[in-house]
Amino acid sequence: MYLQDAANQGNLFSLLVPFILMFVVFYFLLIRPQQKRNKLRNQMLNALKKGDKVVTIGGLHGTIDSLTDDIVVLKVNEVTKLTFDRSAVNNVVSSPNADEKTADKKEEAKEQPGEIKE
Repeated sequence: MYLQDAANQGNLFSLLVPFILMFVVFYFLLIRPQQKRNKLRNQMLNALKKGDKVVTIGGLHGTIDSLTDDIVVLKVNEVTKLTFDRSAVNNVVSSPNADEKTADKKEEAKEQPGEIKE
């Protein structure tokens, strides 16, 4: 009787191993990368600020005129302002601070004395 119970437990374990392995594979190939993408997207949405040039999920390009916790107002041209949910922003094309930083770096590179330029 004890031998049958031990054989059944071994049989049960051999049935569970493939399911456990499949879960581990799904975790590393599907679940974990999706969590990383969501984390990066949430960071991007939280870092939005006035003056950022963005593209919405629908493909509309505009500059952020004002924003609240849930709403973003995009300035499309001089007179047109459109209101979107903050989650409708797909990506940031450029940021005013990022443009200033790259311009500063270019100026610093030009001002480096002692470099030989050809």
